[in-house]
Amino acid sequence: MVIRKAAPEDREAVAELLLVIFKDMELPLLQRISEEKLVQMVAEAMADPMYRYNESRGIVNEIDGKLAGVAFGYPDEEEPTIDLAWDEVAKAHQLTGDTRLFKDSEVFPNEWYLDSVCVNEAFRGKGIGSSLLESVVDLARQAGKSKIGLCCDFTNHKAQKLYERVGYEAVGEQVLSNHRYYHMQKTI
Repeated sequence: MVIRKAAPEDREAVAELLLVIFKDMELPLLQRISEEKLVQMVAEAMADPMYRYNESRGIVNEIDGKLAGVAFGYPDEEEPTIDLAWDEVAKAHQLTGDTRLFKDSEVFPNEWYLDSVCVNEAFRGKGIGSSLLESVVDLARQAGKSKIGLCCDFTNHKAQKLYERVGYEAVGEQVLSNHRYYHMQKTI
């Protein structure tokens, strides 16, 4: 098991893993374009260093050359600009109307926000999620933050227990893409 910074060659595999989250969130754009198209577009947007899923913002857990899990995040003050690359990719693909993947503000002030953590189904139950959660602390510290925030779906009790086990606590509630979430934080 190797935890490392995400790299450009990881883009498609990362986008495929993120699709799990997009489907769980029931993002409206998935009603308009195919899953394959969404993966392709996310991978394209990842080339922009400012994009929420650019490799500079994430880490991967690799086992035997396969992506076992990923985690991506950003400092709260960058939330207004992290999806501008997505907007450009949507234009390039001639998508019209509302093309945003995420419409709601997710971050709380003064935190490094853990946007996504996802473990490949084939590697679940092996401590991958815990190891990623421990490793993102370095990303938050590098960004000068002393708190990490994340959102956990009200119905995802397994994830909530994991987050609590590694030191997160619920500090608020949010509605994102018509789903209710606990906003959880950990002081580092």
